[in-house]
Amino acid sequence: MEDQELADQTSDRKLLYRLPSTRDVEGYDSLAELALDMRTTWNHSADHIWKQLDPALWGLTHNPWVVLQTVSREKLQSNFANPVFCKDLAGLMQDRSDGVAAPAWFQQTHPQSPLTCVAYFCMEFMLSEALPIYSGGLGNVAGDQLKAASELGVPVIGVGLLYQQGYFRQVIDKDGAQQALFPYNDPGQLPITPLRRPNGEWLRLEFKLPGYSVWLRAWQVQVGRTRLFLLDSNDAANYPAHRGITSELYGGGSELRLMQELVLGIGGWKLLAELGIKPEVCHLNEGHAAFAVLERARNCMKETGHGFEAALSITRAGNLFTTHTAVAAGFDRFSPGLIEQYLGNYAEKELGITCHHLLALGRQNRDDSSEFFNMAYLAIRGSGAVNGVSRLHGEVSRHLFGSLFRRWPIDEVPIGHVTNGVHMPTWDSAAADDLWTQACGKSRWVETTEMLEQKIFSVPDVGLWQFRCAASKTLVEFVRQRLSRQLTASGAPPAAIEAAKGMLDPDALTLGFARRFATYKRPDLLLHDPERLLRLLNNPQRPVQLIMAGKAHPADEAGKDLIRKWIYFIRHTGARASVIFLGDYDMHLTEQLVQGVDVWINTPRRPWEASGTSGMKVLVNGGINLSVLDGWWAEAYTPEVGWALGDGKEHGDDPAWDAVEAEALYDLLEHEVIPEFYARDTQGIPTAWVKRMRNSMAQLTPRFSTNRVVREYTESHYLPAAAAYHKRSADNGAAGARVSDWQQALAKKWSALRFGEMTVETEGGQHAFLVHMYLNDLDPEAVRVELYADGIPGGAPVRQEMARLHQLVAAATGYAYHARLPADRPASDYTARLIPRHEEATVPLEAPEILWQR
Repeated sequence: MEDQELADQTSDRKLLYRLPSTRDVEGYDSLAELALDMRTTWNHSADHIWKQLDPALWGLTHNPWVVLQTVSREKLQSNFANPVFCKDLAGLMQDRSDGVAAPAWFQQTHPQSPLTCVAYFCMEFMLSEALPIYSGGLGNVAGDQLKAASELGVPVIGVGLLYQQGYFRQVIDKDGAQQALFPYNDPGQLPITPLRRPNGEWLRLEFKLPGYSVWLRAWQVQVGRTRLFLLDSNDAANYPAHRGITSELYGGGSELRLMQELVLGIGGWKLLAELGIKPEVCHLNEGHAAFAVLERARNCMKETGHGFEAALSITRAGNLFTTHTAVAAGFDRFSPGLIEQYLGNYAEKELGITCHHLLALGRQNRDDSSEFFNMAYLAIRGSGAVNGVSRLHGEVSRHLFGSLFRRWPIDEVPIGHVTNGVHMPTWDSAAADDLWTQACGKSRWVETTEMLEQKIFSVPDVGLWQFRCAASKTLVEFVRQRLSRQLTASGAPPAAIEAAKGMLDPDALTLGFARRFATYKRPDLLLHDPERLLRLLNNPQRPVQLIMAGKAHPADEAGKDLIRKWIYFIRHTGARASVIFLGDYDMHLTEQLVQGVDVWINTPRRPWEASGTSGMKVLVNGGINLSVLDGWWAEAYTPEVGWALGDGKEHGDDPAWDAVEAEALYDLLEHEVIPEFYARDTQGIPTAWVKRMRNSMAQLTPRFSTNRVVREYTESHYLPAAAAYHKRSADNGAAGARVSDWQQALAKKWSALRFGEMTVETEGGQHAFLVHMYLNDLDPEAVRVELYADGIPGGAPVRQEMARLHQLVAAATGYAYHARLPADRPASDYTARLIPRHEEATVPLEAPEILWQR
């Protein structure tokens, strides 16, 4: 009997293998090409194709590849027998081909560019809900910038990790508590393809860790013109524990995080080398990827024969580090023992340096053996440029990293900023796309955007308001459906599920609040005075409704408590009809919210929001921001485009100040926002509201789009970095070696340098300064002596180079320096200082030494 059952099962399997596949249906390859290109998920050109093939599955997943993998052979053949379907598909394929072939902004603007490739490393990429390997803001920035690079033709490729479970999925249980679920990301159901060698073999990297090897599988994601490469450790040849290295995004403990970052940085650069890709520029999007600095230097050592210091000097010029963290506790740090365990052998055998030397690259105090290894410090020391992600965050970062540039004025700490933006075609609704197309043309986000502001002013008030009314109605319909499914899944009674289908009013003022639930973001600020909030919400003449969403990290108990606090308020205070909390905040939910809300509220503690991007997404859709003056809003806000909360100063986590800002928030809503929304003219149009909405759309949308961001990165960072790298690497890295030799000479002799006497004579309206300097045999061309004075309020500091007059007679290594300055400031305002100088180096990033006259 058992033999017969086994025979039957074998026969069934053989029959299964012989079943016809959809892949041999004529036309399938064209559909697969569309489904596997992320471009179709942001331009939505093929949405109707997938909806036609399986409307239910498409509505649930928004994953073209899943639809194509699931559809029956008969359904495909039926559609391909329809001439309209075939013509539509042919048009989409032609559009895709034309889009790839046509020269874009980069090719037109920089035809002779030295830049051929930027490798963009990031821990997460948010490209589509069909590829759930993202958590939030960092992935949002990375995904949006890849999309914009594709449209602008900037030669960027992404490097990241493929997570078996990604970030957790959220369920709100019957008690209002967040529960975390970790569904498996089946690679066969994701819009990715294995990277294969020319002979068809799957590209797998052997990645050596202490005592064993881990095999890494390589995948490719097509992102329009560009590509994203992903590595994962879920290879059958690995031990079970090692298969889980890429299990979760931001999960596990310190050791797992270190292994993930080794795979991303070192493994990612190894993958590029394996593919024969040689980027001029390596863009580290946050410090998680900083180990790429080491592997890039190792490759340079192998190619040139130079030692580690020279190789780092050569490659550093082509590395860019973007920090997204506004508090010191946010940087990844690892214990010395863990670094030694995983990187000790790599340092000694591959880099030719001691583990102590490696640890020093990630420490503030290079000689403190107990100090943890900071990934951001490694990224800074390994990069030729560093930037924050908003103007305010640039200031914050200069303070955060000032300790690496001791005794340098904060304004001279070498960290700039490129303010984030969002990819508008991803976040605009179909109606918003139509409105902007009519006013500004179809190519508005793939060219320069300087003329968009005046064009959006041509849209009449009635057109703008009808557009917003339709958006509100669409959002309400979505929320009703989503809430009904959410309540059904949580076991709510039928009456509650039915009631959800009639909740919210499309004509009421709709506020949106959705983000990660963390204490510094103060998602409970609106709950400071529940009674007052209820009065605002439940005013029968001027009703207000609030739609919320957000996740707290599974280990963040305080964040989860904030979610419970809101759920309790909704269920037990009479707010159920006017406040909705939607679970499982993801990309699709974000799209719906930012397209439909009237006002986007953001309440972080300044200056802890490095940039923020959620509020940028409402701009293109006609939403208006009400936010604390933090991150991007601190530079975007003017009274005609939205509302500002707070006084623009830092108050820490003072509960008293939280109370002040909560009251200010209620006052803004009660006395400005709500009255303006409900003040209508004879046609029922809120003219003042529409004016503010138009100003916001016209002034801010182009400015905070990734079109501007990627162009700024290209012209301010990528092109200069590529040129600098070519210069450093020419002649087998001769220039880089010279800079390295100079750095080492400075380090050896700097501690013995000293100032002698300085004299000042004032005559004829000028100060004449004379100072003696003792250089300890250091080449005087390797340093610069200058006079420094703090800037007068509103002005820049004074930096006046002093000329070398002659060598001192009584000192073998002493020199006299001289300078004249107008006597419009007291001579005592000026101090002499000595700083490094090298025409091929970036000071103080590559040479943080500085000496002040006492």
